[in-house]
Amino acid sequence: MLQTETRTAFDEDLAVFRDQVRKFFDRAISPNLDRWEQEGIVDRQAWKAMGEAGLLCPTAPEEYGGQGADFRYNAVIDEELAYIGCTTGFSLHSDIVLDYIVNYGSPEQKERWIPAMVAGDVVTAIAMTEPGAGSDLQGVKTTARRDGNHYVVNGSKIYITNGQNADLTIVVAKTDPAAGARGVSLILVEADREGFARGRNLDKVGQHMADTSELFFNDVRVPITNCVGKEGQGFFALMEQLPQERLSISLSAQAGAQRAFDEAVKFTKERTAFKQKVFDFQNTRFTLGGLKAKLQAGWAHLDWSLTRHVAGKLTAAEASAGKLFHTDLQWEVCDAALQLHGGAGYMNEYPIARFWRDARVQRIYGGTNEIMKEVVARSI
Repeated sequence: MLQTETRTAFDEDLAVFRDQVRKFFDRAISPNLDRWEQEGIVDRQAWKAMGEAGLLCPTAPEEYGGQGADFRYNAVIDEELAYIGCTTGFSLHSDIVLDYIVNYGSPEQKERWIPAMVAGDVVTAIAMTEPGAGSDLQGVKTTARRDGNHYVVNGSKIYITNGQNADLTIVVAKTDPAAGARGVSLILVEADREGFARGRNLDKVGQHMADTSELFFNDVRVPITNCVGKEGQGFFALMEQLPQERLSISLSAQAGAQRAFDEAVKFTKERTAFKQKVFDFQNTRFTLGGLKAKLQAGWAHLDWSLTRHVAGKLTAAEASAGKLFHTDLQWEVCDAALQLHGGAGYMNEYPIARFWRDARVQRIYGGTNEIMKEVVARSI
């Protein structure tokens, strides 16, 4: 269990909320994790259950069925999901997709989609990455050409979280391929549109329970009212939303690192070698002591970032530095924790194997950590 007594970003109300979240996860999420991991997807009943519990899109405005909460409530959910090893697309739905519709969507888009997102009736995705365009979003090739009162969308996307479950996808597309960044728009594509197709549920190294897919758009016609925000302003919307996306990744990374550390402590205190506990070897104690110091610093930094974000002050460079630090820390802790398990750590029956496997992609998505260094360097 995450220890939150020394946290500075949360108050009593959030402590009560965290307790409710833990109880719900113990009852409705944790018992299903192994099955979801094997099936490679989370069933839709779980989305509905999350919605009924008020754990989807808590920041959604009250007039659209949300709680109008601040992002700290999302943070509690993200941390608790990561700590139990739930690598689903709940956070992407609540932390990332929702805000595009809230901040840039038309009144009609908000009325239609936000209540359904809050309830878990509609699962969402955002389609940025393509086979030839990852961190460089200006390089996308998918197009949305105007034809009367419609866009005709053509192209393909890859590595899309919630790709198999999604009822609604925000597609990053070029409405004016010759205009560079100013030609990028965000287009809503419903899953029942003719010409839309899902590819296979991709076979990943880790995060098996998160359905990750290829998406194909073959002359998909959508009304021009499906543009989120102004045409040609999509790239700038993407840039504005990056701090929250990267903070969301930092939250899950820090909590995942803490869980890996706790697993290592538990295992080494139980395991005996050469007639003493593995924990009592100096190498073990020095390794764990060093990791604990870094985790302590990590939690303090995370609370600082979270407080700044809620106040509207977290910059893109600060969020990128956080994503770089926390995901690197997660990998360091997970790898060290697996090593301290010895051969047992390489066995899937031990939780650390999954935490180690699932951590690897954190340094890749949301902008690779090499890109994070570039973003930070530009701010110097």
